[in-house]
Amino acid sequence: MRRPVSLLLIALLPGLLGACSLQPKYVRPDPAIPAGWRIADPALLASESDLASLGYRAVFRDSRLQALIGRGLENSQNLKAAVANVAAARGLYRVQRAALLPAINGSAAASAIENGNGNIFNGGVGGGAGAGGPRENYSVNIGASAFELDLFGRLRSLSDAQLNAYFATEQAARATRLTLAADIADVYFTLAADRSLLAIARQTAASTQRSVALTRARLSGGIAPRTDLRQAETIEATARSDVANLSTIVEQDRNALELLIGGPVDESDLPAAIESVDGAVGPVPIGLASSILLRRPDVVEAEYQLRAANARIGAARAAFFPRISLTATGGLASSALSALFTGGAFAYNTSASASIPIFAGGANSGNLAAARAQAEAATATYQRAIQLAFRDVSDALARRATIADQIAAQTALAAAARDSAYLTTERYKGGVASFLESLDAQRSLYAAQRSLISTRLLRASNMVALYRALGGDDFSGTALPARP
Repeated sequence: MRRPVSLLLIALLPGLLGACSLQPKYVRPDPAIPAGWRIADPALLASESDLASLGYRAVFRDSRLQALIGRGLENSQNLKAAVANVAAARGLYRVQRAALLPAINGSAAASAIENGNGNIFNGGVGGGAGAGGPRENYSVNIGASAFELDLFGRLRSLSDAQLNAYFATEQAARATRLTLAADIADVYFTLAADRSLLAIARQTAASTQRSVALTRARLSGGIAPRTDLRQAETIEATARSDVANLSTIVEQDRNALELLIGGPVDESDLPAAIESVDGAVGPVPIGLASSILLRRPDVVEAEYQLRAANARIGAARAAFFPRISLTATGGLASSALSALFTGGAFAYNTSASASIPIFAGGANSGNLAAARAQAEAATATYQRAIQLAFRDVSDALARRATIADQIAAQTALAAAARDSAYLTTERYKGGVASFLESLDAQRSLYAAQRSLISTRLLRASNMVALYRALGGDDFSGTALPARP
């Protein structure tokens, strides 16, 4: 019974000795950002636990937009590539983790040896056959070759580094999905705004055509000078040019949306105007503490990269210490197939070797210095990711704090410009006001209407920016490959 016990101890030895590690203890750096936002609205405050389950359907309440985002998450080639990268990173981690365990291989062989004169070669295991017959040998073996005992945690550190690299790739895929959902929403709202601008341009073109007809009639009657006609034709040509340009932009918006979604979009899936989606974006909750940014996908990705760099320091340190490898084989050998699986046919062999670094030309020191420098660079990248995330949220909050007042002011401006244009046109028809006054009133109305649409788009885009900056979407139903 000693042989099985000995083999069991050999198998357990790596686990007993692998607890030693030269990897530095990971300590998350303190974020180099303020503890809270400078601009805070009580309506924005919410518990951080709610943010983890925040889905795009809770933010983008338009059913057509929700359906488009869902299609995009299914069809996006960028997302498919990101998921494939996650699967590849998972496979590489499994490869690295396998080094912690012995690779056990089995083999079986059978041979018959005879010289050209019928004389039998001597040697081998067991007796031979009769004179003139071939010499037969049979063997069955199982064993592990050159298995490194991870006494100083080198392999374990490399495995940890690869695991964290896998987690970082997973977070990169989550960031890709978050970006995709936000981009689809951005293009959707931009298309809605451009359709509103196109409608206003067409209305303005129709209005200016009536002004041109009126002015031409007044010119024929000797009431208006030719300059009035030319000014009317100028604003009409400008409006027609805007119609042509905006028609192109609307088609380009649709093309961009179809590219993001990965397929054609029906007209029934598109918004008619920016006014139709004014209430399509719900409020995005935000916690008061800026620490919520630590779970944003790109920030989490940077932290996993930092963890991987920290683990590689442990592997570089372990390279200064000896490496011990173990080879163990056991099996059965016999010159007769019928006697192969008998107790007397069993044999085993174990051996160990040690490699001690004496002189490597500074390679080990260089690898350790490089690992430490990479960890410092990863720390800076992590801090930078947090700072950029903080700025994104702060910018979105700054815009949100004033956007309601801006919408109200632009709405009042458009209403006043509309009334002024109507009154001035009536005065011109009555011969009280000059055509230049009527022309200026029409231009002011056109500019005010366009500005109001741009402000409405800014409000919708601000909510998308805040949603993107918080990075709190769970994307239910679009799971990544399972973790190893």
